[in-house]
Amino acid sequence: MHRILIIGVGSIGERHLRTFKATNRAELCLCETGEQLRRTVADRYGVTRVFANLDEALGDRCFDAAVVCVPSHLHIPMARQLVDAGVHVFIEKPLSLNLDGIDELMRRIDEQGVKAAVAYTYRSHPALRSMKQAIIEGRFGRPVQVVSTWGQHFPKYRPAYRQIYYTSRATGGGAIQDVLTHAINAGEFLVGPIDRIVADAAHQVLEGVEVEDTVHVIARHGSVMGCYSLNQHQAPNENTITVICERGTARFDLNHARWQSMTEPEGGWKTEFQFSRERDDIFVHQAHLFMDYLEGKSGPACTVAEGWQTLRVNLTVLGAAFNPPWVPLVG
Repeated sequence: MHRILIIGVGSIGERHLRTFKATNRAELCLCETGEQLRRTVADRYGVTRVFANLDEALGDRCFDAAVVCVPSHLHIPMARQLVDAGVHVFIEKPLSLNLDGIDELMRRIDEQGVKAAVAYTYRSHPALRSMKQAIIEGRFGRPVQVVSTWGQHFPKYRPAYRQIYYTSRATGGGAIQDVLTHAINAGEFLVGPIDRIVADAAHQVLEGVEVEDTVHVIARHGSVMGCYSLNQHQAPNENTITVICERGTARFDLNHARWQSMTEPEGGWKTEFQFSRERDDIFVHQAHLFMDYLEGKSGPACTVAEGWQTLRVNLTVLGAAFNPPWVPLVG
């Protein structure tokens, strides 16, 4: 059994606790500064080893690995403290809100010989992983374009958005750091890293916040052209990533937990892989993959270096999106 500490048991931390527990491969303890939340979640899941802060937890050492689910601006210092103590780390996305300390963290990971990964959930999705394999094998020829279209009614799915980190970019809020980062990371997983972008973003609809809720990004993954569209206010709940290749098209459809292909004009979509649509199941699968990595059975689904690359894209989009170089029409 793996001994896992969940640090921070808000929404995503509680989900990690629940889904690691569901694997039946982990003995869990938790760390949470909020007294009422700490007690509530511990009672709900029968966790008996409970700590009020990380120093207290490290003094006990009832764990070999930790899942870091605190606000994003705390990820790097907390991960560094864990790594220096010889603890394996699984860090929630995004890796951080700036690049400070990441080089040193990666150096210490190597020196300490610990294992580290970033929890970009969709890299663990069996459908996305299957689609990537088909692209790598060249089934559809060379990728030439990636088109990512994401949108949902955020108040329905995250009704507390006005009371959480989302309200401020300083704590990881806004559409770019909260959601677009998933799409960017998945696109890089499929066709390679982004090396240049043009971006536009604005607050269009969401009530009670001022951060951006709508984003457009045009990107280049080397020779592969990309475009990423996201909004957090439309009625349809849709999340697709389409990779257009020389001889066919592959599409990941998150909402239906599948990927499909089409190789002939008007030939219809062929479902290539179908996964469970139960939301917790992908997190259970992610937990299994992380523990497989700890056991040396596989590599990390997303390395710290890959999380760092996506963070660089996040920061570039944030820097470019609010005053884009619009070109007037000719004539």
